[in-house]
Amino acid sequence: MAKNTAMLINGGFPGPNIKANWGDKIKVRVVNNLRTNGTSMHWHGLRMLNNNQNDGVNGITECPIPPGASKTYEWRAEQYGSSWYHSHFSDQYANGIAGTIQIDGPTSKNYDEDLGTYSITDWYYKSADEIRSTFTAPAAVPASDNILFNGTNINKNGGGNYSRVTLKKGKSHKIRLVNMSVDNTFMVNLVGHKMTVTGTDFVPVKPFETDSLYLTVGQRYDVIIDADQDASKAYWFNVTFPSNRLCGTSNMNKPAAIFQYEGAANGLMPKDAGKAPTDSQCQDKTDFEPIYSVDVNSTSFAKTQDDTLDITVDTSRTTGTQQVFWKVNGQNMDINWDQPTLSYLAKNSTDYPDNYNVFEVPADNAWAFWVVENLFPAPHPMHLHGHDFYILGHSEPASSGRGDGVRFNAQTDVSKLNFKNPTRRDVTTLPGRGWLVVAFKTDNPGAWLFHCHIAWHVSQGLSVQFLEQTDKIMDTVRAQDMDDMCNQWQTYSKKAPYPQTDSGLRKLKM
Repeated sequence: MAKNTAMLINGGFPGPNIKANWGDKIKVRVVNNLRTNGTSMHWHGLRMLNNNQNDGVNGITECPIPPGASKTYEWRAEQYGSSWYHSHFSDQYANGIAGTIQIDGPTSKNYDEDLGTYSITDWYYKSADEIRSTFTAPAAVPASDNILFNGTNINKNGGGNYSRVTLKKGKSHKIRLVNMSVDNTFMVNLVGHKMTVTGTDFVPVKPFETDSLYLTVGQRYDVIIDADQDASKAYWFNVTFPSNRLCGTSNMNKPAAIFQYEGAANGLMPKDAGKAPTDSQCQDKTDFEPIYSVDVNSTSFAKTQDDTLDITVDTSRTTGTQQVFWKVNGQNMDINWDQPTLSYLAKNSTDYPDNYNVFEVPADNAWAFWVVENLFPAPHPMHLHGHDFYILGHSEPASSGRGDGVRFNAQTDVSKLNFKNPTRRDVTTLPGRGWLVVAFKTDNPGAWLFHCHIAWHVSQGLSVQFLEQTDKIMDTVRAQDMDDMCNQWQTYSKKAPYPQTDSGLRKLKM
């Protein structure tokens, strides 16, 4: 069995790698040749400073691009490192609309060869719509059918081909690992070799040597690998999953790629299976040290009801079918493609529907703190648009069993938080039945999405949007461009052949 139908960019998966230098201005024209779907393109992790309109989130920063139309996105490469881009229309990127981004800049450790981006992706033979229609309970998420490395792998029946990477003996190689998955978190390791981490998401860090890495959905690592082993052998690049199966699993028994040395025989196969890395229990490492040091003002932190986000899950029957809804503070997000958040601001209105899940953040250039509490056993890879967030602390991975789990205790848990140059990135794991505390500086006007990056969960409502410097947002927006696209979308949607029930941010109301 294989995937017979996909949505592709320029005919391939992954889509073309976008490569630029730090400081470059990038323009990308997106043409929607799909027959019946709108689309948009989000540039994951890109700060989009004073450029909210190009963030690519339909229903928030724009109306979708209708079939037959196009949009040109423009942005400055204000960070360097590795990332990816993907559709933000429904859970559409699960069908193949995604690619990598490489922005070259300084490095905290020298290397000889640049191997570019290396995407790792869960792959499903059914379409996203087919899979989503089967969800009648929070745990009813299917295992992926395969794991692809830069778009390829063998399948369970022996068809296909391994991804192969060639190393040069005695040289050091930079490779950019990107988890472009829909649901799966990975532990990765290269048998016989260590990896030196130099960047986490778009944040340069002091070099750190490790045998394995944890990559949850949306995370990236820039690593350097020294080719210092036997050049006559091939080596497995292994993917394994946390044993609790709470953050992804696959029907592919041994997902792996092959690294070999220049001059090795064609088709050489590894012999050493290697050892499984330490079980992460679905919790990522949060003690990387950013090179550009920033301390967070601890005196302004205080847990209140207004800056606490409680995540719960409910099921409900709609038109006879049971559906799953992930809620934040009792509300699953339910945006309207025809009326993105920025269109409200263009009309000087802040009368958003409650299910837009809008949270206004503090005054300009202030610290915004958010305590996120998860009342369900499954962890969530939380992603913030428009910022890197500062990871101040989190609870330990959830123990087995049921119940509300561990809430943040302002009396006893503040001492566990790190305010001195904490790890920064744009995706981190909210533990199952536990808590996470993050902070960011309110220095970027816009409506910025904060959501779980499991495509099924964001589809089912697990999102909020932070409205930042509300009075300055429209100064950064070309309102006429937004209106023109919305007019095209609204004209199309009136005659759309299929009802649109999910935007990747939106699910039918309870």
